[in-house]
Amino acid sequence: MRADSIVFAVAGVLFGIIVGWVLGSQQGARAIPAAAVQAQPVAGQPAAQQSSRAVPLDQERVRALQAVAEQNPKDPQPRVQLGNMYFDAEQYPDAITWYEQAMALAGSDPNVSTDLGVAYYYSNQPDRAIAQFEHSLSLDARHAKTWLNMGIVRAFGKQDLKGAADAWEQVVAIAPDSPEGQAAKKGLEGLKNAHPPGTTGGQ
Repeated sequence: MRADSIVFAVAGVLFGIIVGWVLGSQQGARAIPAAAVQAQPVAGQPAAQQSSRAVPLDQERVRALQAVAEQNPKDPQPRVQLGNMYFDAEQYPDAITWYEQAMALAGSDPNVSTDLGVAYYYSNQPDRAIAQFEHSLSLDARHAKTWLNMGIVRAFGKQDLKGAADAWEQVVAIAPDSPEGQAAKKGLEGLKNAHPPGTTGGQ
């Protein structure tokens, strides 16, 4: 086993502690499943293939929200709700479609932007996820959930431990006592334990 595989195995176990914390916005409450976090860095499989916590779609509610969206072409909220529903059902391409429509109408909302980035990540598009998080941070540089997500994607999607550490340090600086701050501290502790000082590395 390669040394960096061992490091990611250690990091994956650590992240089992923080899997309940929100990846996406408070509005959407997107969360990362434990299996995805723990298995992806070692096995190299897309996060979406690792999850087993899909919420069945309420087709009646989907149809109702679609009708509302059609009747209100300038209202982002039904599109956000549809994105959330498809995300929770682990139907990420559909979630992306609705989040992108919502972003076209509410482009200044970092919560929606971050939810979209998380959906990109679960669709095995880490570069698009990071770009979307950067957009979120251009809207709100102190958006703790975005920084937390940025660290997770850099660590598990890009194997960029230095980038992950930098992102989590931002979370701790912004909101040290928040749930995101506590999760980031655990992430940093895991990286420190996995790597001797000065060897965190990155791409």
